[in-house]
Amino acid sequence: MNEVFEFIINSRKAFIQLIDSLTIEALNKIPDGYNNNIIWNFGHIVVSTQTLCYVRTGVLQNADSVKFNDYYKKDTKPVYTVSAEEVAELKAIAMESIEKIKHDYANGAFANITPFTTATYGKQLNSIEEILITTVGHDNVHYGYANALKKFV
Repeated sequence: MNEVFEFIINSRKAFIQLIDSLTIEALNKIPDGYNNNIIWNFGHIVVSTQTLCYVRTGVLQNADSVKFNDYYKKDTKPVYTVSAEEVAELKAIAMESIEKIKHDYANGAFANITPFTTATYGKQLNSIEEILITTVGHDNVHYGYANALKKFV
């Protein structure tokens, strides 16, 4: 699993480089014909991985501890202008949360999870390993969306 964690970390570093290359205005811009923006796509991967790993598995009872979840969870869209301070916090959480998941994984926190079916892919995930591999794909789908949106901002 070390390779999977390394891939997630490197993908997030690439996403952060994309964010760092843009102004706060560009990050917040919703191009005509779209319903979200670059920073929403980034915030979404930050909260989704935590929710999938801890809440959907039954490790935590609810998503109250997932900061910004209400703004970036599935089926949300941008409703306010994200500040530079929030961008910085999301970047920090993006990396810190993966390190926490990696630590908790090594310490057996996910040994007994409740399997669940993803709304997006309709596939049952039975282990933390399957969830983390799905995270790789999910993160990169949203990184691709952000790269495509960059052309319009």
